[in-house]
Amino acid sequence: MSVARRLAELGIELPPVPAPVAAYVPAVRTGSYVWTSGQLPMVDGALPVRGKVGEGPGLVPPDVAANLARTAALNALAAVAQQAGTLESVRRIVKVVGYVASDPSFTGQPAVVNGASELLGQIFDEAGVHARSAVGVAVLPLDAPVEIELVVELG
Repeated sequence: MSVARRLAELGIELPPVPAPVAAYVPAVRTGSYVWTSGQLPMVDGALPVRGKVGEGPGLVPPDVAANLARTAALNALAAVAQQAGTLESVRRIVKVVGYVASDPSFTGQPAVVNGASELLGQIFDEAGVHARSAVGVAVLPLDAPVEIELVVELG
């Protein structure tokens, strides 16, 4: 099944590639691989939610953060498509790195990054199965709760 058809079935429209917030490019292609820069969960040029992830007042709930990780992964896929010309040439999602701005007591980073991983599996099926890191950090750019990077092999 084509990636475009799968996206349509899932009701997903690939967003425009978010503009970089500093001196870098959204993605680089070298040989048959695309490496994305860390993508924030930007929607229409802004972060829908800011802050640290955790349980309790004033924190971003883990389920909200997982949805933000999904959004960041879509932004990363948009950057891949920009480099590859189309997502149809994706052979495999090789690696996902997820950073979660975490309250010091929060240890659920893997569940948050699942928002990105599960989306990639839904879109690419077996080709979406990947290696992964889920890292808790003190703060992310613009006070984003999550940031996602992809390494993608093209065919």
